[in-house]
Amino acid sequence: MAAEDLVSFEPATGVEVWRGRVGDVDEIVSRARRAWPAWAALPLATRIEMVRRFANEVRKDAEKLAEMIARETGKPMWEARTEVESVVNKVEISIRAYAERTAQRKLDSAIQGTAALRHKPHGVMAVLGPYNFPAHLPNGHIVPALIAGNVIVFKPSEKTPATGEMLAQCFHRAGISAAVVQVLFGGPEQGQELVAHDGIDGVLFTGSAHAGIAINRKLASNPGKVVALEMGGNNPIVVWDTPKLADAAVIVVQSAFTSAGQRCSAARRLIVKDSLYDPLITEVKRLADRIIVGAPFDNPPPFMGPVIDNRTADGLTESFVYLLSNGGKVIKHMVRLRDDLPFLSPAIIDVTAMEDRPDVELFGPLLQVIRVDDFDAAIAEANATRFGLSASLVGGTPQDYNRFWANIRAGIVNWNRPTNGASSAAPFGGVGLSGNHRPSAYYAADYCAYPVASTEVDQPRASIGVGLKDD
Repeated sequence: MAAEDLVSFEPATGVEVWRGRVGDVDEIVSRARRAWPAWAALPLATRIEMVRRFANEVRKDAEKLAEMIARETGKPMWEARTEVESVVNKVEISIRAYAERTAQRKLDSAIQGTAALRHKPHGVMAVLGPYNFPAHLPNGHIVPALIAGNVIVFKPSEKTPATGEMLAQCFHRAGISAAVVQVLFGGPEQGQELVAHDGIDGVLFTGSAHAGIAINRKLASNPGKVVALEMGGNNPIVVWDTPKLADAAVIVVQSAFTSAGQRCSAARRLIVKDSLYDPLITEVKRLADRIIVGAPFDNPPPFMGPVIDNRTADGLTESFVYLLSNGGKVIKHMVRLRDDLPFLSPAIIDVTAMEDRPDVELFGPLLQVIRVDDFDAAIAEANATRFGLSASLVGGTPQDYNRFWANIRAGIVNWNRPTNGASSAAPFGGVGLSGNHRPSAYYAADYCAYPVASTEVDQPRASIGVGLKDD
């Protein structure tokens, strides 16, 4: 393999999916800068029409794109198809959001003229995508940024470059210039160079807190670049008084193990009332034991596939052993189902007795359980994290939920629903180590354009009424 090559492998088989050349950051950014004025000068209606054409191109290629997502991430085909649907749906949602969040406004005054509010694009935006939703999540930045008049340099995760390439091709077939949406292939080194490049006006990032903090630190002395960070979570799901324990168990399992736990909004910690512990854990374990772990195209379809690679699988099994060695009590073991491939069974461990629970995002099918005596303790335990992305209460009364909602520090707070699966028609983001107060999804329009306030009169008209000598 040449030093300049980037290679992607299927997690489920180890087979090579894609091979390509690492990109030249300077060349790509220079091309984007040359393309930006013409794209920004297009009427908004034209840009909207072009992203609608993009949605049609994705529809035409939906099955092919879903197959590539499934192959490159290892997620089941049913889930990959859902991701492609989200890519298509994002277009109309982004059009509505731009109209609502960045609407032009005028306030007329006969004497003072017109006060106007309009929005301008930033320029060249770097979009850094993750591997878990390699089409949907970067697309959630790209489409709003294009509508606003920005051009894009998209660096997909080095683990999912083929999906990124296919996504870009859909934009190009829709008539959006290959200079307006460019793909930068590469690893962390290229990502760091792109973030720091003088020709980049904004950085839109989805990924780990570690990488997001590094970006934030790198750009701390450069307030001219807009930075939107969507990072991970150590998300709690609290189960309280409810007679519907089977339903509660389903919500817990969906929260913890969908996408093999590789969602930033996945539940990492189950906090349960002491009196419900035994019956609930029995239901959760029974359901987790039934989960089919398999390859994307298996029949019957699996609930979850492998994690992204062997290094990730090794790290998760080591984390499980660490929790076990430091006071954790096994409810369901994490099993490496194949020595040579990253298939893991869903794992559950009681960490109530651990004195110092690590406040980290364990990005995989590993659920930690904590039992508590009262609701105040449940809320305190849920908030015992530096992250603040998603939290759910299952069970309880409306009054309990009001207390939960008021006191939980998170950007997404749900009741009797999973921690994951948020709506694109709402903002998506968190606080603490989960984000920098620039939520994506419906609010992406906010960081894709900046407001410009104007006072306008068609002819100059002015006088000074005080403080002048007689003429």
